Amino acid sequence: MEISIVSPVYMAENLVHELVNRLNSTLTSVCDNYEIILVEDGSPDRSWEAIDEICNNNKNVKGIKLSRNFGQHYAITAGLANARGNWIIVMDCDLQDRPEEIPKLYKKVLEGYEIVYAQREQRQDNIFKKLSSKIFYKTFGYLTNSKQDPSIANFGIYKKSVIHAILSMKDYVRFFPTMVQWVGFESTKINVEHSTRASGKSSYSWRKLIHLAIDNIISFSDKPLKLTIRLGLTIAAISFLSGLFYMYKYFNGEIKVLGFASIVISIWFLSGLIIFILGVIGMYLGKSFDQVKERPNYIISKKINMS
Repeated sequence: MEISIVSPVYMAENLVHELVNRLNSTLTSVCDNYEIILVEDGSPDRSWEAIDEICNNNKNVKGIKLSRNFGQHYAITAGLANARGNWIIVMDCDLQDRPEEIPKLYKKVLEGYEIVYAQREQRQDNIFKKLSSKIFYKTFGYLTNSKQDPSIANFGIYKKSVIHAILSMKDYVRFFPTMVQWVGFESTKINVEHSTRASGKSSYSWRKLIHLAIDNIISFSDKPLKLTIRLGLTIAAISFLSGLFYMYKYFNGEIKVLGFASIVISIWFLSGLIIFILGVIGMYLGKSFDQVKERPNYIISKKINMS
């Protein structure tokens, strides 16, 4: 098998037929030996029925149905674990990642690279999506000491050895772009055309983005813990200097009436800070608890056209 396409499917019953048709038209011009793996991630619409129909008419298309909604990056992991190609292409199902860009990616990777990222030259997203993505990657990059590029997402072509390295990572929290960056390998990026979403809207709300950011920051970095230590030391230093200042004023007779408000404010501030730090530590303990349980990242309920 030369090329495997892995695409997580959610709320895309009206898109998968066009996606597969465009993929077939494109891939036949690249190679004769390919497979298209569609991973249905517990979608509430009839996405699985559409995948089932396509698989029955085209043996190059393979369907995987997860037992419930696990999340986009867990669906990608399920597809990668079942991909047999020497080269694996990961792309979204909403047709914003254009199948017509695949020959460009494949040609570039044959120059000797193991990873070729698709860089979206002009993102065709709404203002909310662009802004939330920019904030997410800026924050994520700072808190993980990594270089994040909001113009690059899942779309790209990856050598089988790269995918094996990613699958060997036993992290409970999965975030495909960062995992690719972590494993290394020889990589480059090329500009591709980015399309508007063909149907529906993104399932990533602010709440989901914040949850995703917290999970991945805790999974990939201990910098938040280090920042709380710095914060604690800074406050301790300020408190010590303030203490010396007020002692000086007291012995000089400049303080006549002891204040009540300053004491209350100090108590509230320091209590809030302590609770915040305990919360950060608690999140790390919670994620460690999830990790040691060693539950599977996903559960497959059905497969079509797969041995």
